Formats: sequence, structure tokens, C-alpha cells
Amino acid sequence: MRQRPITIVGIGDDGCAGLSSRAIGAVSAARVLAGGERHLAFFPQFEGERIVLKDGLARALESIAEAANENNVCILASGDPMFFGVGAAVIKRLGAENVEILPHPSSMQWAFARAGMKWDDAVFISLHGRSPEGFLTRLRNCAKAGVFTDPENTPARLAASMLEHGQTGWRAWVCENLAGPDERVRTFSINELANCMDIEPLNVLLLVREEPAWTPPPAIPFIHEDDFAKRMPKKGLITKREVRLLSLAAMRIRCDSVVWDIGAGSGSVSIEAAMLAPHGRVYAIEMDPEGVEICRENLRAHAIDNVRVIAGRAPEVLADIEAPDAVFVGGSKGSMDEIVETALERLRPGGRLVANAITLENSAEIHAALRKRGIVPEVTLLQVSRAQPLARYLRFEALNPIQIFAAEKPSTGGSSL
Repeated sequence: MRQRPITIVGIGDDGCAGLSSRAIGAVSAARVLAGGERHLAFFPQFEGERIVLKDGLARALESIAEAANENNVCILASGDPMFFGVGAAVIKRLGAENVEILPHPSSMQWAFARAGMKWDDAVFISLHGRSPEGFLTRLRNCAKAGVFTDPENTPARLAASMLEHGQTGWRAWVCENLAGPDERVRTFSINELANCMDIEPLNVLLLVREEPAWTPPPAIPFIHEDDFAKRMPKKGLITKREVRLLSLAAMRIRCDSVVWDIGAGSGSVSIEAAMLAPHGRVYAIEMDPEGVEICRENLRAHAIDNVRVIAGRAPEVLADIEAPDAVFVGGSKGSMDEIVETALERLRPGGRLVANAITLENSAEIHAALRKRGIVPEVTLLQVSRAQPLARYLRFEALNPIQIFAAEKPSTGGSSL
């Protein structure tokens, strides 16, 4: 078998001592050695060219590609290079046929081993060099999680965020300097962890739910409006759960969708959209100051952290927000035509626009705004009645009928539903 010009060697904090003979051989055969400064320091005797992988990985990959034309290149990477590591980026740039991977146990694997826990049922989250946005939302669906941290997203800061959102029913393990001479594994409550300031930068955080009766939440959110804080005495203005269910379905939200909720009010649509898109983001746009604060209160109560609340009036505040995959319009304050124009302009091709109307006038505005732009919407008139007690009987009480308008931005031109 022809030797591939580039070998990625996984390495741990124990350095050369933990490497296999095959991995040592790959380093010895290399004329170019690439890796982080910490990894390169394990090989002071190496006499060939060194490439430090720091900020600007793309530039380093260009140097590696050029060097591989004439030399064997060895890249040092933490643990398993294909588990949240540089392996995928190297293969994408240089081709799998040119790269051999020699994995080492990852720090995540070491962490679960040191804690004495199985890890095939865990959810893995990397916050290393990434925004913590969505961390809590993703935790909603799991009983066990392994988290890669960094100097910004420290275990203490993550625990403080969990405390703020009422997520205290967890046990935490912090595993530091794994497989190295200064290895340390400690366990904490979330409250204890939030106040722990002596954690080493190289660590893995494990989280396990302590509630024995916990079960995952429903795949489709269907939260009763009484479970949300609401503006008083405007209680009736919150989007009812039956309306939310059909509106969210019409938006065709994916797990990584970017969603705009215009006229967010209490944030009920934003919160359920965020649950459906744990790897995406939701922008809740609300101009009423009281509504803004209530929306934030509901986000804390439901432990949702991938919703960004934007205080202001649409469409003016939409200019600097990233392009959406779906837009929901629950309120327009008389600017429906301008909102529809902005939404259709900014939506990604194939994106969905959904708007709710209670009054005939509002319905006419939405319909006219869409038809003006050559779009024939799908319209559903939803009439819901709920059973209510009457003495020892049940009677039906009707809710306000709602018209749900749904339209899709054409991918290549023309109108679509």
C-alpha cells in the first residue's frame, strides 16, 4: 500500500508516552511536523520544518499542502482528530486519499472513563472557540452530556447560566489535564460549580441529570398559553397553542434554521421555534418594552438560550439581522406591506413566510401584500373550541378564529406555496 503523504497523529497530555509505535514511526518519518505549540513541544528533538497551527488554519493548510508535494508531513492533533478536531478540515482541503488518521483516545473518552460512566448514550457539545448560544436548549433533550469548554466558556460560567435558567437538577464532573501528570477529576452540584474558580483551562465537563423520573420532552412542543407569562390585562393576545402548532408546521423549521418572529409579544412562538431548531437561532422582534421583558422572562423560565430578543419596530430593526429560513409575523403595527417586502427580500430561497390574522382588515393587508408580489398564499381558517366545565358537564367554548397565511420564497423565480 502506498504511503499517504500526510498523517494526522492523535496525541494526549501524556505526550510521546501515550503514542503507539505506528504513531511514533509516522513522526520519525516526517520531514514536516505541524501542530499546536503545546503538541510540538513534545518533540524538541525534531529537526525538520515545523508549522504551528494557530489562528488562520486555512493558511497553515496551504503550507501543509505545498510541503506534502515533496515531503512526508505529520500533523499532531488532540485525541481523536475526527472528533471535533482538525481532521475534517484537513481532509476537506487535501482529500481523504492523501491523509491517514492515527487516532488517540479523545479527552472526552478519557473523561467518561475517569468518571466511571458509559458514554454511548451521551450528547456531545463543543463550545471550544464557539458561541455558547443554544447550549441550554440542547440540554433540554438529554440526560447526559459531555462538553468541550474553553477559556471563555468555562465550567463555572456554564453552570452560572444553568442556575439563572433554573437548571439545577444535574450533577457535574470536571475532568482536568486528562492523561497528564496533573490530572484531576472532581464532582460538583451546579451551584457549587458556578462558584468554583480554580479549574484548569484544559478540561472536559460532564453533566448528568439527577432526577430519576426525568423523561425527554415531547418531539413536538405544544405548550399551553397558561405556562407563559403574559402582558396583563392583554391575556387574550398570546398565540394559542393550537395556532402555534399549525403556524410552526407551516414554517417547516429544521434543527438549524434561522427564524424571525416579528411581533413576538410573550415569545411563545419564538420559544417553540427555538425548541425545534436547537442548532439554529430565533430573533424575537418586539417593540413594546413590557413585552420585551416578558419575553426574556419566558426564555429564562423555559431554559431557552438560542433566542435573541430585538427591541424595536419592524421592518426598521431587521436590516442588521442575518437572513432567515423562516419568518413568522404575529403583529405588524400597521407596517404589514413593508414587513412582507423585507421578509421576502431577505428570506433564503425556499424560505417560508407565515403570518397570522385575527381581523378582516389585517387579513386583507397580508393578502394584498403577497398578491402584490405575485405570490398566491396558502390560507387556513382555524376555528378551535375547547371543552370547559359547566357544573357536572362539559361545554365547548370557542376561541377567536385565526387566518394563517403561508407562502414560500421561490428558489428560482415564480410564485409558490
